[in-house]
Amino acid sequence: MQSSFWQVFLSTLAAFFGVQSDQNRRKDFSQASPMPYIIMGLVLAIGLVLGLVLLVSVVLAP
Repeated sequence: MQSSFWQVFLSTLAAFFGVQSDQNRRKDFSQASPMPYIIMGLVLAIGLVLGLVLLVSVVLAP
């Protein structure tokens, strides 16, 4: 289970930044359910937005 989590995390992170290899993309699309990738994508997107908000608030703090 844990290796599967890291596989989904790394695959989603690579696709998130546009550096996913074709071989990994094919392997990901052969999975039975896309739900882990969708959930991980949402988590990463929310994390990116929260990180940017935090960064801006730190930079603009008096």
